Amino acid sequence: QVQLVESGGGLVQPGGSLRLSCAASGRIFRINGMGWYRQAPGKERELVATITSGGSTNYEDSVKGRFTISRDNAKNTVYLQMNSLKPEDTAVYYCNAVILSGYSPANYWGQGTQVTVSS
Repeated sequence: QVQLVESGGGLVQPGGSLRLSCAASGRIFRINGMGWYRQAPGKERELVATITSGGSTNYEDSVKGRFTISRDNAKNTVYLQMNSLKPEDTAVYYCNAVILSGYSPANYWGQGTQVTVSS
């Protein structure tokens, strides 16, 4: 079985920073794309950032220049460095990865970590 475990969420003041981590474990042959999504209360889950196995990145417009996604392939881990946080960044953040664990790649999700930006 494959698991994605997130960490690093919490409460931070506007303008502050947080770093989220997501480690994949289990029967893993290869990890393709990885990414972060978020869901605010009453809203649909939305893409925040993605990174390919080769390191190409993509960001949602509202986080460009403030958030940085990166990955450590040796540790099967993806990170999200969040700077200049705003109250509208408050949400549950979910890690996502496309992982080859058997005959074909499958989509996996973490359990979510709460990020609250408030003074």
